[in-house]
Amino acid sequence: MKTHTGEKVYQCNQCNKAFGDKSNLTRHQRTHTGEKSYHCSQCAKAFSEKYTLKNHMRTHTGEKPYQCIQCNKAFTDKNHLIRHLRTHSREKPYQCSICDKAFTHKFNLINHHKTHTGEKPYKCSQCNKAFSQTCNLKIHTRAHTGEKPYQCHQCNKAFGEKRDLICHQRTHTGEKPYHCTKCVKAFLQKRTLKKHMRTHTGEKPYQCNQCHKAFGRKCELICHQRTHTGEKPYQCSQCDKAFSQGYTLKIHTRTHTGEKPYQCHQCNKAFIEKCDLICHIRTHTEETPYQCSKCDKAFTQKSKLKSHQRTHYRDKP
Repeated sequence: MKTHTGEKVYQCNQCNKAFGDKSNLTRHQRTHTGEKSYHCSQCAKAFSEKYTLKNHMRTHTGEKPYQCIQCNKAFTDKNHLIRHLRTHSREKPYQCSICDKAFTHKFNLINHHKTHTGEKPYKCSQCNKAFSQTCNLKIHTRAHTGEKPYQCHQCNKAFGEKRDLICHQRTHTGEKPYHCTKCVKAFLQKRTLKKHMRTHTGEKPYQCNQCHKAFGRKCELICHQRTHTGEKPYQCSQCDKAFSQGYTLKIHTRTHTGEKPYQCHQCNKAFIEKCDLICHIRTHTEETPYQCSKCDKAFTQKSKLKSHQRTHYRDKP
């Protein structure tokens, strides 16, 4: 009858959360005690619930009993199939009560709510950083431990995040699954496509709180803010020079190592920076993409166009 009345008579004595079923209370209490009674016979993993162990065992057997009738993709867990089906139906049953956003997964809604509350309950034991999701804390912890559990089977390069491995593997396959609807460009990562779309829309969501200059990418804002603070966190280990951006340090380091990774395929001349190679290739192709708006002259480099434009201003009486 309790399932009909909604009555919750079983209460946790540690956090006061209540349940309608005693077995649900028992499972919940294991989140406090850390008890994991169900052990995998194939590896060292243990679980607090029997059904979680059952699902885990399928990672050893390869069994995927739950299959999508639309695309034949198969899953080890029924809940994974249910969530996958929403990618076909576009159903988003979990709606935020504070804003209009809706989600396909309940856990995405829970995590989204934390953007309103500012709640970050998962704290790093080694530094002061806190996170809204336990998975983000787990990934962050690898920055301290150096753990890289995801390894490429083609080149043995290892990564701290699974998504980084997936993106890396596309450099081997050449796959670019994220296509721009405005132009012919395609990208390895969804977030790169999202950033690219701003070049079409002109959207600049990241604004400097000191001079109100706006940027299309968060990293651009962070770098810009250093022009106000004077911060140069990237220190060269070979000399006393420091830089505001990581990639500038990377390029500078090549002046010490002599590395020139960008080589012209026509004359084999090599360069420290990719932009220098691009400019050099124009000496072969005779391409001059930078056109002066005051006269008919055109240039291979933007810097040369700017220098030329000054001659028009100097000629003014």
